Amino acid sequence: MKKIFIINSIDDKDLRFDKWLKLKFSSLNQSFIEKNIRKENIKINNKKTISKHKLKLKDEIIIFNYNSQIYSHLPTALSKKVIPSKYKEIFNSSIIFENKDFLIIDKWSGIATQGGSKINISIDHLIKSISESYKLVHRLDRETSGLLIIAKNLQSTKLFGKIFRDHLITKVYIAICQGIPKNIESEVNITIDDKKNSNKKIETITRYKVCQTKNKLSNIVFIPLTGKTHQLRIVSKHLGCPIIGDSKYNKQDSYNSEKLKLNAHILKFTINNKDYEFVSELPPHFKEFMAKNKLQKITINQIDNFL
Repeated sequence: MKKIFIINSIDDKDLRFDKWLKLKFSSLNQSFIEKNIRKENIKINNKKTISKHKLKLKDEIIIFNYNSQIYSHLPTALSKKVIPSKYKEIFNSSIIFENKDFLIIDKWSGIATQGGSKINISIDHLIKSISESYKLVHRLDRETSGLLIIAKNLQSTKLFGKIFRDHLITKVYIAICQGIPKNIESEVNITIDDKKNSNKKIETITRYKVCQTKNKLSNIVFIPLTGKTHQLRIVSKHLGCPIIGDSKYNKQDSYNSEKLKLNAHILKFTINNKDYEFVSELPPHFKEFMAKNKLQKITINQIDNFL
């Protein structure tokens, strides 16, 4: 049986073809999709296609071997995880900006961005309890505080995906490190292990500037030009000044009771010719450590001069 679908929704525009098929028919796996595209059982505009084809409005998708049992869909049920009211209150108080397309939260230290086998509550759990349409568009480590973007619809998710891929977003981090780098300002290019494949190496690029040193501590601004897991924590260790409170990459025990002193401090991007800039409020543990060690807060002017 042949069945035809027309792409009419703006949410489907620019979506990969295999992604569209999985959203439309949750029963399909990647192997089935690749096989049937290859055998030309599935075409676009009556032409042979590929799984990574980006859909356009008015595209005509033809499934020549359509069967409602094979091409079936079970709607994703809303998360049934019970979210304690205290987490909802903290999350709501962390929102610093919201419009119809996205919101920005100032994530607190100690909560994971995504769920996992040992994680009961994450930011992803919290946003899914509000709407299944809400999506994370980037990540922060559990102990990293600071700015996090949450898209509220598919169109916004795709837009932020493009912004990140095209490096059209400025991300500025502040860290307090143990030790002082050899160079006060530089760019670091190092390879790190791929989290998903230990045999694969990933190139990373990071700019940094030391804004203050005191008592063998450094107050540093980091600008990651790539976005890889633990990138800044690994770069800090590479520079000989691991971040205070980093139990994984800082094996010195002078400050092992401290929380991680890494904050996703500034986000800057442009959408529809409108410029957005957000600044994180440093968490209490960060401010207390700075006051105790007589470190000054890095100012926006210092960061702007570095940018």
